[in-house]
Amino acid sequence: MTQVLEQRVYTPEEYLDLELASEIRSEYRNGTITPMTGGTPDHNELAINLAALLKSSLRGKPYRIFATDQRLWVPARNLYTYPDVMVVEKPLQLQTGRADTVINPCFLAEVLSKSTRDYDRGEKFSAYRSIDSFREYLLVEQYSIHVEHYVKTASNQWLLSEYDEPNTTFSLSTFETQIEIITLYENIDIDAP
Repeated sequence: MTQVLEQRVYTPEEYLDLELASEIRSEYRNGTITPMTGGTPDHNELAINLAALLKSSLRGKPYRIFATDQRLWVPARNLYTYPDVMVVEKPLQLQTGRADTVINPCFLAEVLSKSTRDYDRGEKFSAYRSIDSFREYLLVEQYSIHVEHYVKTASNQWLLSEYDEPNTTFSLSTFETQIEIITLYENIDIDAP
């Protein structure tokens, strides 16, 4: 006979208390806590490259740039998560009663991994779209040169553009910033298909 164990449901407060004491980051999805595994060196490098490009191009402008360790609260979906790269328009807005949880991103980016690819494109993107301030989303593939760029064009409308060529430059409409694919993928060894 197979025994089925019930998975415990946590309150947001229990999650936040556990997260403060933990040495690893975890995502909270509607009562479930999921440990976030470490990424590959290429995953980390891509996130750093994008954050550095944004930091450089947005210097002196009213934005804050965060990479990997900044928690985001998505109240409409009961989700706490850590986007790979997040840009917030000033003034920074924090969850009521918290000094460590952002609520007002305008730009989010995720570096795709084999285990999170479908989630980042589907359920997570759907949750992000419930944030009023959110206007632009970038999905960056780490195993090949491929970027998916989503821009909010109207209420409930998003435009998708895809980039696969290393010599391509594309614009982030939220900031009027240019991103060169070759610079984004700097130091990433992409195997030929």
